[in-house]
Amino acid sequence: MTGLIAFREIVLKVHSRCDLACDHCYVYEHADQSWRARPKVISPGVVSQTASRLAEHARDHALPSVTVILHGGEPLLAGPDRLRLVCEEFTRALAGTSALDLRIHTNGLQLSPRYLDLFAEYGVRVGISLDGDRAANDRHRRFADGRTSHPLVLAAVDLLRSAPYRHLYQGLLCTVDVANDPAAVLDALVGLEPPRIDFLLPHATWQTPPVRPDGAPDAYARWLLRVFDRWDRLERPVPVRLFDSLLSTLRGGPSLTESLGLAPTDLVVVETDGTLEQVDSLKSAFEGAAATGFNVFDHPLDLVAAHPGVRARQLGLAGVSGTCRSCPVVRSCGGGLYTHRYAEPGGFDNPSVYCSDLRELVDGVEGRTAARETAPELTDPGALARSQEELTRVLLARLHADLAGDPEWARSWELVAGVEAAGRAGTDALDAVLDHPFTRTWVLEALEAVREGRADGPGAARRLAALAAAAVLRGGLDLLAEVAYRDGEVYLPTLGLLRLGEPGTDGRASLHHTGEGYAVRDGRTEHRFGPEAGDARWLPVRTWSPRPGAGPVALEDLDPYRNCFARPPRLRLGAGEAREWSGRLDAAWALLHRTVPVFARAAAVGLSTLTPLAGGPRAGGWGEAGRHGPGALGVPYGAGVRETALALLTGRRRARLRALTEVADLYALDGAWQHPSPWRTRPVPVSRLLADVHERVAVEAYRRATTTHEPDGADRIHRALDRLSGAAELTVTGKRLVEELRWELKAANA
Repeated sequence: MTGLIAFREIVLKVHSRCDLACDHCYVYEHADQSWRARPKVISPGVVSQTASRLAEHARDHALPSVTVILHGGEPLLAGPDRLRLVCEEFTRALAGTSALDLRIHTNGLQLSPRYLDLFAEYGVRVGISLDGDRAANDRHRRFADGRTSHPLVLAAVDLLRSAPYRHLYQGLLCTVDVANDPAAVLDALVGLEPPRIDFLLPHATWQTPPVRPDGAPDAYARWLLRVFDRWDRLERPVPVRLFDSLLSTLRGGPSLTESLGLAPTDLVVVETDGTLEQVDSLKSAFEGAAATGFNVFDHPLDLVAAHPGVRARQLGLAGVSGTCRSCPVVRSCGGGLYTHRYAEPGGFDNPSVYCSDLRELVDGVEGRTAARETAPELTDPGALARSQEELTRVLLARLHADLAGDPEWARSWELVAGVEAAGRAGTDALDAVLDHPFTRTWVLEALEAVREGRADGPGAARRLAALAAAAVLRGGLDLLAEVAYRDGEVYLPTLGLLRLGEPGTDGRASLHHTGEGYAVRDGRTEHRFGPEAGDARWLPVRTWSPRPGAGPVALEDLDPYRNCFARPPRLRLGAGEAREWSGRLDAAWALLHRTVPVFARAAAVGLSTLTPLAGGPRAGGWGEAGRHGPGALGVPYGAGVRETALALLTGRRRARLRALTEVADLYALDGAWQHPSPWRTRPVPVSRLLADVHERVAVEAYRRATTTHEPDGADRIHRALDRLSGAAELTVTGKRLVEELRWELKAANA
């Protein structure tokens, strides 16, 4: 079944007639009139065969769950006996294969305890169509003789909301009519306390456009935005799927509705005669638009999945028109509902007939919510640090879940638990070693080893024990920490390297805090080590301070996990080399503060570790952010002062952007579009263009301040920023970052 969509949802037409005469109904009032030739009620044979086909499909595709929506016409007209048969047949067929989610969508007129008792027995959730208050509902949802249906629908909703049945209440579906009062419609729907509200645009195409009383191309957007404003002022009392979907895609998440976004459809329709069709709304386009030529008796569902009409709706970005692919809101609107794109000639290869509305709606929701929806990590360094800390802990917990059965790991984890239980001193010390940048590097490498089936449990356990031991010593805890050493030494993160034997030897030793310093017990021998002990077997982590009064930055040339940079790290620096490097760092940092003080201050935020890299500077002398390890930066040891300054500046810019992308969504569908870059010969994905701009804004500021800037450097950055501003991939947080870069560039050029 490779390459075929799996249908996770079936719309089962159990009755093809309706007891209302809604004038906006796509089944009876639009182009396709095939309902006239179909049986009124689904037969037992069609029910049984459809259930078998769905079970077969679920087995073939290993689907954990499937949804069956009972529909019409008006499905309650099928009667309780036929609906019971449907519930029984599908429950029986799916038992042991997939979880079954049964739903029914009804106008509610026939709803009564006998139906709801049946639905409660089988867990059938109930959605009801209601267009708002009485005035709104009566515009379209009337009986054939013109009588109102509103009181009967309200009675049905009240029954559904009552204690025995409340758990079956799925929500309300409202078709938009711009002639109605949007606030009154929302208030009426919210007053019925639905679990969810669905607003649907009336089905229309370019051949039969939607009604626009004032002739405005954005009438539906303005109506929906008034609903949004009211919903927002009411503090969003119930979920509204249309708005929740927009907010999700603006943040970089998935679409939550078929009518918006680029997610593929996974729905198939079964008519009362067993005919298999595409999504029902296609009946608005032309006679036979939904037809596939298949039926449940002669054809498996995979044949429908291979139908060209179905396949066209699985293509995501490639399935929308060229106009839509170049639109900055296409990730959110998705070109609109497939049906609404139809025009003659050309078929469905067009923007939606609601294109102007959708653009205005997406922009309107974004403009109203961007400040609140922007990830706090972008503007608050403290929030970024907390999110990074939490990410490390989440990854460590995942590693623990994978290795909990390993005895060595379990023993080390027990020591970690003992440190945590030791009070504030223990938790602070443990936080310090977990926040060591290369803890993240170690965790990710260990997770990768587990995923690839490599036996890295012992190595992971050794590092975990060393982490716990470092926390014991840092916190001055009254605990004995056993560590395993290899090749004669063990590294204690944030503290240093302890040599416990000759090269090539392995063993175990116990570490503890003496009250005045550190001590190691190896067999019957105990000796002190640490900063005051003067023991040659102890190599402490050196530190450097970027400014007087600033916190120390580790000059990390000991940690075996400092290999996360593109170039190899230098070996242990000699005392003279370390002093020389610290001097160059001092001079470089002073240069940054003289020339680009704003960028220098920003570069210092979150910097905790510098690692000397082998070799001299590359072109420009730029620094390297590690693949993993927030707060760590690799700087070429052999670089001069100017190159070191540029390495510190660019490296921290890279590190900041990497840290942001790890905890906040700046873009989605990276690689779906390719963008021209002023610095590269070929188009690049949005991630690359954003990274280039983010770095070059700082470089341009530095070069201007040192009179080494390129004549067209700022122009190139402006072109790239303009391209990013129109990029559909960017989330609200990504767009806010682009605006921040514009401000930085303007300040640099002032």
